[in-house]
Amino acid sequence: MCNLYKLKASPAEIGDFFDAEVEGFSANMAGEVYPGYPSAVVAGGQLQSMNWGFPLQRKGAKGQALKPKPVNNTRTDKLKSYFWRSSFENRRCLIPVSSFAEAQGPKGAMTRTWMSSPDNRLLAMAGIWRDSDEWGLSYSMLMTAANDQVAHVHNRMPVILLREQWSEWLDGSPHQAFDLCQPFDGHLQIDRTDEPWFKRRS
Repeated sequence: MCNLYKLKASPAEIGDFFDAEVEGFSANMAGEVYPGYPSAVVAGGQLQSMNWGFPLQRKGAKGQALKPKPVNNTRTDKLKSYFWRSSFENRRCLIPVSSFAEAQGPKGAMTRTWMSSPDNRLLAMAGIWRDSDEWGLSYSMLMTAANDQVAHVHNRMPVILLREQWSEWLDGSPHQAFDLCQPFDGHLQIDRTDEPWFKRRS
């Protein structure tokens, strides 16, 4: 599952890439995006700031309310569940990503392996969104089975959409959108690093 990605592009560059309106977008975007943090999302033809992860209410051992957990990944085989269904059917978006990471290595010594496009500065990940009482606008990233490249790192990967698929994802029927939730058949650049998976968030 994807729990970390980078977005290294200005709002103007993202707007140009996605042909999205950027007027009024004023979010302070971090280069590295973690669950529970805000980032840029393309929805309704506009670049919008949303929180990464749908809030999931939790309770402690004594029944006390705990801080909600951000559920930042949506498995395609769970889209018909109550938690995801309405958003998938009615509120789909595109998530701009420069590269995404998965952890590799033994427990306690895992490092970051980054995946990106060798041909494009940005990737378009399939996403869904909703408004929440806890965090306002929130989004989640669609996950499907890994392709042959990514399978060496993790058994799942984000749904990556080609430019010609964007409009169908955003405006097509739920059936049409679901048919796009396939392993990416393009080429990805994979960079294995010695960066610790867990490190101080900037």
